[in-house]
Amino acid sequence: MTPLAVVATATHREEISADLPLQKLMLSAVIAAGTVALAAAEMAGDKMKTAPDRTVPVGLAVRSITAAYAGAALAPRDKRVLGAAIAVGTALASSYVGLAARKWAMRRHGQTATGFVEDAIVLGSGMAIASPSLVTAKG
Repeated sequence: MTPLAVVATATHREEISADLPLQKLMLSAVIAAGTVALAAAEMAGDKMKTAPDRTVPVGLAVRSITAAYAGAALAPRDKRVLGAAIAVGTALASSYVGLAARKWAMRRHGQTATGFVEDAIVLGSGMAIASPSLVTAKG
């Protein structure tokens, strides 16, 4: 859900245009906040011992869909298909690489701590890409 949350935040802040289907809904503060709440719920659920691996088929499907939408939203108008394809490829590859890295780190630091670090990296990088003004120093 994080890709949708960062795209919704950037759309609401009018840092990216609302050209895609349903993206105009993200101009609403309620919708933008709702996507952030869904991403936060996903992040909280990821810390639970019963959370499924990110590589289960339904998880990969959802990651692919949200990544494709985000990639298309962030790409220039004439490169949206390419943006979506790159985002899906990145999401799928990072699902497997991220799972392996997380399992390795969990042996030393536990599930919760590694989950928070992973979430900070994902959220921070997503915001830096979609809404750079939120992460750049003003001065």
